[in-house]
Amino acid sequence: MTTFWVVLNVVVMLVLVGFLLWLQKKHISFTKRVFAGLGLGIVFGVILQLVSKPDSDVVTKSTDWFNLIGYGYVGLLQMIVVPLIMVSIISAIMNLKGRQNLGKISASIIAVLLITTAIAASVSIVTSLSFNLKAIEIQSGDKEQQQGAKLEERLGDVKDQTIPQQILEFIPTNPFADMTGARRSSTLAVVIFSAFIGIAVLGLDKKKPEQADTFRKMIDAVYAVVMRIVTLVLRLTPYGILALMAKTIATTNADSIVKLIKFVGASYVALIVMFIIHLILLALFGYNPAKYVRKVLPTLVFAFTSRSSAATIPLNVETQTKKLGVPTGIANLAATFGATIGQNGCAGIYPAMLAVMIAPTVGIDPFSWDFILTLILVVTISSFGVAGVGGGATFASLIVLSTMNLPVALAGLLISVEPLIDMGRTALNVNDSITAGVITGKILGENDKEVFNKDVDLDVATA
Repeated sequence: MTTFWVVLNVVVMLVLVGFLLWLQKKHISFTKRVFAGLGLGIVFGVILQLVSKPDSDVVTKSTDWFNLIGYGYVGLLQMIVVPLIMVSIISAIMNLKGRQNLGKISASIIAVLLITTAIAASVSIVTSLSFNLKAIEIQSGDKEQQQGAKLEERLGDVKDQTIPQQILEFIPTNPFADMTGARRSSTLAVVIFSAFIGIAVLGLDKKKPEQADTFRKMIDAVYAVVMRIVTLVLRLTPYGILALMAKTIATTNADSIVKLIKFVGASYVALIVMFIIHLILLALFGYNPAKYVRKVLPTLVFAFTSRSSAATIPLNVETQTKKLGVPTGIANLAATFGATIGQNGCAGIYPAMLAVMIAPTVGIDPFSWDFILTLILVVTISSFGVAGVGGGATFASLIVLSTMNLPVALAGLLISVEPLIDMGRTALNVNDSITAGVITGKILGENDKEVFNKDVDLDVATA
């Protein structure tokens, strides 16, 4: 009987995929198809929740097949991340002209990311205290205790590292290994390696201009091919979102959400407040928040469903350049830096909220200004090198909690609602990187405001 229901669920998924394909052939806009995939995924996931338990064999085996579409799509995006980062940054740097300066661009992006992370930590602290969140109020089961034990084991990998040692990890001692994602700081290491190549080409302009020109032509050709691959992969976005959302909803335990509804609610209040702060910052720099939201929403929806800042990099860059008018070089640096530095959701809001919840268990007053200011500083500094994939928030929390001398095992109490919260955190992370790109471009006078003002849909179907 189980096999029958699994086959039926897979058939329904294929029918929904066929419907999205029909919308594409009818030339329905990319944005509308993305939201159609999101809506269908939610509805299908809710139906699976109602007819089966989240951990039943039917749901487990059905979602395993859904993963072929959902995680297959995410895998294809991850496939193109490193080539896209490398050729984009090399191309952007070697083509720098006049007043454009790599140091100014990088400094501006990092400054925006870190400042917003500090603000995010402050928002999280205020929200946690307002909701009166306490770790001692959360019941611990076998699953939570096992997760707590795992967190303590992972702490052993990072607790002995000083901040200078963590910064040293960013150096690409083996760039080819970093291209495979061998380390949590691999993405940033690839960025640094690519920057060195671009700078080297600029140096060749004076000494060996012919070789520099030959290399430029080669990179331009590779860039064109890579961007074509990106276009082909992005066409699959509505289908990937459909499958990812269906699985997430179907496998989320509703009972656990009810038990931790206070924490879930506080988390999303903090995330929404921080998103509004992003919009206020953009408005201060002369950008219409409503128009901005319309343009970035499909990208944020994918980040929400995929729970991966790194996998969202291709769509992030496309959105910044083609819909917001940010130059390619700035967009690539902002998207890649934002996937590993200053993530507002994973490295800002989440660790700060956990720290405030856990502090009373060891006799620390969370209302103390010494505790609050120290926590904001620690969160901001610790936001360097957070992995841009699922689990990055956990790693950031380990660093913050251990630095603040708080028990990390208590973070395992939230494992049952982790996926639900992680979706919102990832969307905020990506929005922060986009915000950093737009603001940096504006500060340096490089943005094309006409592109932002145009109501153009990123329709990759016909690209």
